[in-house]
Amino acid sequence: MATPQLPPAANTKNDSFDNWIENIQHLSKSISSKMNNSLRQIDDINMRVRLLSFNAQIQAAKAGDAGRTFAVVANEIGNLSTNTAQVAEGLAEETKHDITQLSEISSRLDTVVRGSRLVDLALTNIDLIDRNLYERSCDVRWWATDSSAVDALTKPGPESSRHACERLGVILNAYTVYYDIVLCDLNGTVIANGRSAKYKSIGMNVAANEWFRKARTSASGDDFGFETVHASPLVQGQHILAYSCGVRRDGQANGELIGVLGILFNWEALAQTIVNRTPLSPAEKENTRVCIIDNTGMILADTKNAILKERLNISHLESLILQGKGFTNAELHGIPTLFAIATAPGYETYSTGWHSIIIQTLNS
Repeated sequence: MATPQLPPAANTKNDSFDNWIENIQHLSKSISSKMNNSLRQIDDINMRVRLLSFNAQIQAAKAGDAGRTFAVVANEIGNLSTNTAQVAEGLAEETKHDITQLSEISSRLDTVVRGSRLVDLALTNIDLIDRNLYERSCDVRWWATDSSAVDALTKPGPESSRHACERLGVILNAYTVYYDIVLCDLNGTVIANGRSAKYKSIGMNVAANEWFRKARTSASGDDFGFETVHASPLVQGQHILAYSCGVRRDGQANGELIGVLGILFNWEALAQTIVNRTPLSPAEKENTRVCIIDNTGMILADTKNAILKERLNISHLESLILQGKGFTNAELHGIPTLFAIATAPGYETYSTGWHSIIIQTLNS
């Protein structure tokens, strides 16, 4: 495959569940507001009725015997007003409890639905990365058997090196996800690369690099080496993932080790595209950070462009990592925040073991 499979651009429409939850929250607030307004109106009416009853009782007293019957009616009106006030107070207490519960349920539902959705998005992101990187582990083991690489190591010289450079260049023309491919002798010196006109890596020594050491000590051509995200001088300091495999005599998996082939993967083209295309609405993107981190919390991909510049130090992060996937509420710099995480599930025989994190601040 020449290019990695990437997710589509973000959908700008809000998720239907989010709309339902927003409607529930709106209705809860609306009911509370209307109930409070109605109770205030009842209080106002009762106050006027009580004043009317009081005035009527005064006038009945002034009328003497002729006002006795009217006084009884005025007194009953006062009692009715008192009873109405008591009913209104009871209704206020009962509905206050129910409305509070409804508000708490809608808030919890919002958290559960939002958190579950963010976990699913995080899982999709890390799964896409694992699936694409599995192919890289296959590529390097295949290309390490190429006859041009074997010849350049067993018959060293300008001609064999030039031929290896040409052959590696042909491979790179078909696989646009790589910065370069380098061929090294057992001492770690680069003797050929696929883009020699662009990257002057021939003659550089990579013996100290993890990817080289792993391939150098591998048991067979079925094994591969790997080095995590780093800035590589082989490609002018750009961020790469490096995969490697031992080159063996006659291209045989169990042949004598004669060198190492390294492929330098364009990490940001894959990872940054994935995190940036996480399907979030424009409003969500304003308060959401999407990251890929390793087991130490080091940021490997990030919508805030902090690759290798920051380690996430979040409470509950370790417990979430142990769960494999999940979400939690916590405060970040005093702001209520939702954290969702998914650990790489692996694909076929390959897994980065990394974690996808989505951090979303919540509206107060």
